[in-house]
Amino acid sequence: MVTGIGDDCAVLRIPVGHELLVTTDFSIENVHFRRDCHPPELVGWRCLARGLSDIAAMGGEPRAAFLSLAVASDVQQQWVSGFLKGFLKLAKEFNVPLAGGDTAQSVAGIQADIIVLGSVPKGKAVLRSGAKPGDQIYVTGKLGAAAAILKNLQQSERGKSKRSRAKHVPVPIIRQLRPLPRLEIGRWLRERGMASAMIDLSDGLSTDLDHVCEESHVGAEIEAERIPRARLGSANFGSAKDGSAKNGSAKTSVALEFALHGGDDYELLFTSTDEVPSKVAGVQVTRIGRITKVLGMRLLSDGKAQRLKAGGWEHFTKQE
Repeated sequence: MVTGIGDDCAVLRIPVGHELLVTTDFSIENVHFRRDCHPPELVGWRCLARGLSDIAAMGGEPRAAFLSLAVASDVQQQWVSGFLKGFLKLAKEFNVPLAGGDTAQSVAGIQADIIVLGSVPKGKAVLRSGAKPGDQIYVTGKLGAAAAILKNLQQSERGKSKRSRAKHVPVPIIRQLRPLPRLEIGRWLRERGMASAMIDLSDGLSTDLDHVCEESHVGAEIEAERIPRARLGSANFGSAKDGSAKNGSAKTSVALEFALHGGDDYELLFTSTDEVPSKVAGVQVTRIGRITKVLGMRLLSDGKAQRLKAGGWEHFTKQE
């Protein structure tokens, strides 16, 4: 960054031989978060994580972030300060400068728009459209925690006053909802030419895999038992019924539906012709299936194959 906040525009220098990556994402109150439930630091962290995860999915390096924040008149300064604290904490984690943005008063609620600029060596960006039949399908980390926790919070917060809700989100749960964008893994895959296609898991495994299939004009077959499901305390966090836990301190896997359709994991899904190590940059990598010539997605479970429909989050559709 040559010139940051203080002028009409920021001035950035793109490394020689690189191309510019640009991504933008909204975080909207009562769509992506709830003020009466989610601590502001968590909302700020996740706002930036959304953009950084997109850069990771292209195998890129983040260069700068721009934040536009609109808040209603009933939003307290304390909330805004907490939001920025979480935002800037993640920015510092990846050495990403906040280079500019805008503030405004909204008619109602809170809207935050994050723009992240990044760069990637010319012609090396990993796209969604490169998957080929025979490629293996991999995911990083474990899936389903965010969706399972959200479902539990929605159920447990019913009947509580708005004032008490955010104060009762346990710290361990907040940590589970604070994703670390997989930038190092994305770069590692791009540098070695190991990913033929890649996408970040923001809308759910089924929906994001469907995006790859559509862009690559292929199908996919995934194995239910191979999907790496997050493990949470057994106190009703959407845990699988077959868990052996007998008390709230034990952990068991989240239900398959959360790992398949939940979203908000911000892990990476990628395809490769190569055998990828089971750990990259200290993060688990799991092969969950393969790309096929036959269009459409199938889920293999207990020796049977069934059609898999995209069941993750999509705007402008009715959500249950």
